[in-house]
Amino acid sequence: MKAFHDQHFLIDPHAIQRIADLEDVRGRRVLEIGPGNGALTRALLDRGATVHAIELDSILCEQLAETFSKEIAKGQLTIQHGDATRCEILPFDLSVSNLPYSASSKITFRLLDAGFSVAVLMYQSEFAERMVAKAGTKDCGRLSIMVQTYAAVQLCFRLPPQCFSPRPQVHSTVVKIFPREPLFPINDRRLYADMVRALFSHRRKTVRNCLKGSVGSMLSPVWVDRAIAALPDEILTSRPEALYLEDFATIANIP
Repeated sequence: MKAFHDQHFLIDPHAIQRIADLEDVRGRRVLEIGPGNGALTRALLDRGATVHAIELDSILCEQLAETFSKEIAKGQLTIQHGDATRCEILPFDLSVSNLPYSASSKITFRLLDAGFSVAVLMYQSEFAERMVAKAGTKDCGRLSIMVQTYAAVQLCFRLPPQCFSPRPQVHSTVVKIFPREPLFPINDRRLYADMVRALFSHRRKTVRNCLKGSVGSMLSPVWVDRAIAALPDEILTSRPEALYLEDFATIANIP
């Protein structure tokens, strides 16, 4: 089977049922990104969900429209041809999706901005493990901090390459994401995101040098000067991977 836009279609019936059963979808608006050949879509519809599917490939959209013509006519399914990294996303209650690997990060942050109760999402296993890497450890990175700032993440189960067609070169992991307010208040979410990106762009340097090295490209020189003057030395001399969520909030909240 040909791969469409980095999609690896889930073909293992048991895996499909496990994913569809992770949350009660009956009577709820479910967003599915990258429905592909519709295997997971079918499982969600069979459980009483109202599904809104966003698919990038126009050929797959036509195939889905033909396969699910009855469900579309009944209003149980809508198919949107678009790029989920930038197209309009209609309101939804939860998302159940096998995300395209190359767009996982962008789509995840878009979903967190959109607001929902829970998301059941499939990622490359390495990506999923980075999402849950604890702050203050060497495995922690920008993805870990940004996701954990705004959500709780639960690893559910791994799937081997043979569950997909075509087979990917990596294992995949199904994850549950539960959005929540930051544990430590953040005054300016845009500045927070820019600051985290700046720090992990130079993760082997100290926080002081990371901030200085990002002047102009990611952070304003005036704010960087204020931050360096206000922050305690124990933060300024640390590396980004050694910081905790509270530390990142402290840095970003410098007025």
